[in-house]
Amino acid sequence: MKEAERGEARLRLEQGDISRQQDVEAVVNAANARLETGGGVAGAIHSAAGPELAEEASQYAPIEPGEAVITGAHKLPNDFVIHCLGPVYGRDKPEDELLARCYRESLRLAEENEIERLAFPAISTGAFGYPKRAAAEIALQTVLEEMPELDVVRLIKFVLYSESDLELFADVLENAVREGEK
Repeated sequence: MKEAERGEARLRLEQGDISRQQDVEAVVNAANARLETGGGVAGAIHSAAGPELAEEASQYAPIEPGEAVITGAHKLPNDFVIHCLGPVYGRDKPEDELLARCYRESLRLAEENEIERLAFPAISTGAFGYPKRAAAEIALQTVLEEMPELDVVRLIKFVLYSESDLELFADVLENAVREGEK
């Protein structure tokens, strides 16, 4: 399963590069605390957006795990970047609550800024070491729970870098939807 609906909102899974999402108004950056260029998702987003992104974001740094802030998207094909600091697995506690908070805070900022379409990466699953299946379960369950409450957001995409990550998220989504129907 690669799509699900709740309320007026639709969730979609796809493989791709988070920095090249032309059909959304905002992309979510799996940021570091200083909101600087890094590796992985943050590196791709900062590289595509140009140095102005780091310059604008620096005024909000540092942020704590679970927090999110919003900036312009600069040279990205979007209007906004929502920067969220996910937990480092095994260090930031309680990591499941902090990860869920990332998704809730990002959706809150999207609602406040009247963003109808946004794209998430798999937050904390790279250098921050969160086990991918556990992270996918938290991400998808949190977003599915929030979707019926959304007034503005209509499309939430998870843009996953690899085919194996897409397959994992699709399996987790199918299980979450099946559990929700019980």
